[in-house]
Amino acid sequence: MELNARRLALDALERVAKGAYADVALHQVLQQRSLKEGDRALITELVYGTIRQQRTLDTLVQGFCQQLPPLKVQLVLRLGLYQLRYLDRIPPHAAVDTSVELVKEMGLGGFAKLVNGVLRRYSRSTTDPLEALIAPLPLVSQLGCRYSFPDELIASWLERLGQEECIALCQWFNQPPRLDLRLNPLRTTTNQLIADFEAAGYSLKPIPDLPQGLVLPHCGQAMPALPGYVEGHWSVQDRAAQWVSHLLAPQPGEVVIDACAAPGGKTTHIAELMADQGRVIACDRTPSRLRKLAQNRDRLGLKSIEIHTLDSATAGDFAAMGDRVLLDVPCSGTGTLHRHADSRWQPLRTRLAELVPLQAQLLANVCHWVKPQGLLVYATCSLEPAENEAQIQHFLAHHPQWYIEPPPADFPLKAAPAGWITVWPQRDDMDGFFMVRLRRGS
Repeated sequence: MELNARRLALDALERVAKGAYADVALHQVLQQRSLKEGDRALITELVYGTIRQQRTLDTLVQGFCQQLPPLKVQLVLRLGLYQLRYLDRIPPHAAVDTSVELVKEMGLGGFAKLVNGVLRRYSRSTTDPLEALIAPLPLVSQLGCRYSFPDELIASWLERLGQEECIALCQWFNQPPRLDLRLNPLRTTTNQLIADFEAAGYSLKPIPDLPQGLVLPHCGQAMPALPGYVEGHWSVQDRAAQWVSHLLAPQPGEVVIDACAAPGGKTTHIAELMADQGRVIACDRTPSRLRKLAQNRDRLGLKSIEIHTLDSATAGDFAAMGDRVLLDVPCSGTGTLHRHADSRWQPLRTRLAELVPLQAQLLANVCHWVKPQGLLVYATCSLEPAENEAQIQHFLAHHPQWYIEPPPADFPLKAAPAGWITVWPQRDDMDGFFMVRLRRGS
């Protein structure tokens, strides 16, 4: 890959270091110039991979440097070490030489010798230098440094899963995310969409047991450039998220409310499952995110969706109106850490302190939108008990007219004895999710 492409990856990493979200920084960088598909894919891998493996890479940098260099030089070292450690297809000399050139171009040529020395020393190592560096640490920190996660996440997973599954979960989250698509059956068929992608040189495969679900193993293009996107033949949606709408099981002609709808992946899926017949009420308090929902609705050609800007935690607009209500609450996202490379570095305890009370308030208010005998599905893309099981137990303790309704016996995702479903990535090979059906009594 050319030095220019590495420079773009470094540009994105600098933006993230200054506080930008990783996906936003990468998008801004990729828009700067026209790039070949291979370069786009590799820049994406370098940016997301370097951020995911940040703790591992920083452990190596700290081990090799007697005194830490300026942040810009640390970013170059992270980028170079990531290529040496994780990307076999890049020759070591290319990773070293271009890193040295990057430092010089940044006006930090005085650190060129340091960068060259650190990277060459690593590349010539006959044993993994990381293992010697982390050997004195306690187990939690060893695993955190080896797999690049904060100690608080490792400690939680160790306690709940044991060491073997904790490691498996870390390894799963350190993979680049897979691209799952959701067919729009109102616009095309599975066979036709597969044929369209094959004609464009892509291999699209159905996901077993998941209606509308397909996986695209390889893609270096922006979504609008792929066959059928502009025409509304499909959407991007992970298979775990698709199962949430199937658990809700909306029917044609019903009134269905999506209480935290933007950017609209599950809203549009609900409308598709209803054959676009009935009323789908999409609510969110953020106008900019609702605009994205409106764009998706229009692209997919869905007429049943109406959009309302409101705060579902307090609004009383839809009292006892919904046959079914989906409450996919804002959450910590610890089930999707592979998709959001920088989110693992945000302190979990701080986020939970903000999110758990909000989730409880949303659940306590939105439950009034459900008709007597109606159904509410509560969902998160979190693996945290405070946002999942504990939240539902608290709700049921204060709302005795509600009860958990287990999924149908033939539902492909199996529920726990309590009736809720927890999707563990290392077990189920999909994003981590929690979902539960709650039935309102008379």
